[in-house]
Amino acid sequence: QVQLVESGGGLVQPGGSLRLSCVVSGSIFVNSAMAWYHQAPGKQRELVARISNIGNTHYADSVQGRFTISRDNAKNTMYLQMNSLKPEDTAVYYCKITTLLGPLREYWGQGTQVTVSS
Repeated sequence: QVQLVESGGGLVQPGGSLRLSCVVSGSIFVNSAMAWYHQAPGKQRELVARISNIGNTHYADSVQGRFTISRDNAKNTMYLQMNSLKPEDTAVYYCKITTLLGPLREYWGQGTQVTVSS
């Protein structure tokens, strides 16, 4: 049984920082690619950042230079360090994992709310 649990969201002022975490159960972490998505009210879910099983990263243009995605295989945890936050970053942030060893499968977390407001 694979489960993803996000944490670290909350209310922060513009220019502030947050670090999101995604803990994965199920012994699939090391051979999987992971990503963060976000979804604002009335908008489609969109990719924020992704990291491959070997550490290659990709960022949406809107967060390039402000956010950093990373993973800790020993803790089965993925992180999203968010700096210089803007009101337009306000959204629910979702963790996704894609298995690469054996059948390709995708799993999603339940999301964590990030609100950037004065």
